[in-house]
Amino acid sequence: MSPLTPEDRARRVKVLLFDVDGVLTNGDITIIPGPDGKGTEVKSFSAHDGMGISLAHLAGLKVGFVTKRNSQVVAMRARDLKIDHVYQGQSHKMQAIEQIMLDEACTLEDIAYVGDDIVDLPVMRVTGLAIATANARPQTKAAAHYTTPLAGGFGAGRDAIDFILTAKGLLESTIEKYLDPHNKEVAKSDIGAGNM
Repeated sequence: MSPLTPEDRARRVKVLLFDVDGVLTNGDITIIPGPDGKGTEVKSFSAHDGMGISLAHLAGLKVGFVTKRNSQVVAMRARDLKIDHVYQGQSHKMQAIEQIMLDEACTLEDIAYVGDDIVDLPVMRVTGLAIATANARPQTKAAAHYTTPLAGGFGAGRDAIDFILTAKGLLESTIEKYLDPHNKEVAKSDIGAGNM
């Protein structure tokens, strides 16, 4: 029996999980000191990734963030994008994966995970589709079934989503669903208010 191609693996995906720093951001962690001795953390996210996550939801995928750091900024972005599973403070990410599998009644083969560094390896080594970003560490790329053309924070998340939806034969039809002015789900997607 021939080994599964990345496209074969993508066709099985029901749940798409992302690391955050270096995957949905460029990995920079900017901290602005305040007068109280505490800092305000700043991260930049790609609007292309946000659009991709809206497409993933429309195509029926469940989406999650599994990240080592705790960040109010990540919680806000997850809320704006209506992320199904948000796990922060995960030094050992497999615990979160096991809970997500229970919640979604899925197997490891049904999960795609996008990572960029060695903390992601335990998950990438066992999930059905392991995706590395273009800026990922060499060890992470070696564990990946697919590497995105773009780097984290610059559209890598969208690359991963487009790859999965293309393999499933859903990308073009999902785009048309998104463009339908009568689709009520689209009106609710990615409605972050910024500083308003």
